[in-house]
Amino acid sequence: MTKLAIALLIGLVAGCSSVTPNYDARFGDAVREAKRKMIINPDAGKNPDPVAGMDGKAARESIILYQGTYKAPPPAVNVINIGGSR
Repeated sequence: MTKLAIALLIGLVAGCSSVTPNYDARFGDAVREAKRKMIINPDAGKNPDPVAGMDGKAARESIILYQGTYKAPPPAVNVINIGGSR
């Protein structure tokens, strides 16, 4: 009975030990590295110069056209043409 109690106690204590100290020390490094690589210029907010690009009127018109594409679904296109060009 004593041996069973000791074996059970060892099993319970073993469940509390950490078996992955090397993994835990570097947990999240891959995500942080991926975020760093996605940022082109981390100091962009400190630049007082305005962004060069489209003027306001052209940007507004492009947004209106873009949003208009969601008002109605695009027409269906028949891509299978077995009977010829008729």
